[in-house]
Amino acid sequence: MTEFKSYYKTASGNEGRRCYYPTRLDTYGRGCQHNCAYCYAKSLLIFRKNWNNKTPAAANMKEIEKTIVETIPTGSTVRLGGMTDCFQPVEKEVQNTYNTIKLLNKYNINYLIVTKSDLVATNKYLKVLDDKKAHIQISITSTNDKLAEKYEQAAATSKRIKAIEKLQELGFDISVRLSPYIENFVEFDKLNNIKCDKILIEFFRGNGIIKKMFPINYKKLTFSEGGYWHYPLQQKIRMLKHITGFKEKSVCEDVERHYYFWKLHYNSNPDDCCNLRRNE
Repeated sequence: MTEFKSYYKTASGNEGRRCYYPTRLDTYGRGCQHNCAYCYAKSLLIFRKNWNNKTPAAANMKEIEKTIVETIPTGSTVRLGGMTDCFQPVEKEVQNTYNTIKLLNKYNINYLIVTKSDLVATNKYLKVLDDKKAHIQISITSTNDKLAEKYEQAAATSKRIKAIEKLQELGFDISVRLSPYIENFVEFDKLNNIKCDKILIEFFRGNGIIKKMFPINYKKLTFSEGGYWHYPLQQKIRMLKHITGFKEKSVCEDVERHYYFWKLHYNSNPDDCCNLRRNE
């Protein structure tokens, strides 16, 4: 497997300023086998001519350990996977994420896992995940397995929901990540009956590349900022009224003015839109 060298980055600019966890550690790169049609990272890597979903590259574990030891402060939180999913199918063979989690545990560093896989809730990973250091967000876009198959090659949504509920029952800091949120893709009775305390919502946004890959109705995306088309704020507020089945709700937002609206009026933790559980 090709080595992936650009595996570590701290986001800058508006994203880095607003995000509470801007440091990302990619155990794989230059492609993701989930190959989601709406993926923002995919559109960026295609633009850079650096995307291969069939054979993604793997980071060098010696370099990852060196980075963890020399660069990431003890007690801080790093996100596993920024440009790719750290639990994409290649993980079953290469195990970069498994070995990285063991290193983060060893050096007392917290980790935020964002994935579209149910692999994180299997026995192998439950044995290595530290429930004081691990924060997990499992993403879903559609609650319908057959619809999801049309635009992503990730684990079936029904399997992801079972993984969410298993992690919730075991006491992990787990959130449903409704990302991207597209209203007519969601059966709200199914969504609101997921046995999980927390949900994080990230509204769909599009650009020219995504529109070619993901041909849905873009007429409601009438607001433009940062190179993307977005839903206007009032539309987002209306869409959130469908989401009722969770004790804690937050919005992950790309539009600056909208971000401050959620911070002031909606998010369970105004200072941390990921709403991670703090372990003192």
